[in-house]
Amino acid sequence: MNPTPTPTLPADFNLDTVTPGWIGFAITFLVVLVTVFLIMDMVRRIRRVRYRAEVREKLEEERRADDLPGS
Repeated sequence: MNPTPTPTLPADFNLDTVTPGWIGFAITFLVVLVTVFLIMDMVRRIRRVRYRAEVREKLEEERRADDLPGS
C-alpha cells in the first residue's frame, strides 16, 4: 500500500499575505452586530423583569399595610 503524499505549498505562496477578504469581514461584522443586538435585548428584558418585581413588592407592601388591624 502506498502512503498518501503530503501536499506541498507552491513556491510563490506567501503565508503572510493570506487574508479572509471582504467576505470574512462581512461575516465577522454580522456576528458582532447580532451579538450587540442580542445583548441589548437581554438587558432590556432583565430590566423589565426587575421593574415588575419591584412593583409587585410595593403592591404587596401596600396590601399588607391595608390589612393591618388598627389602621
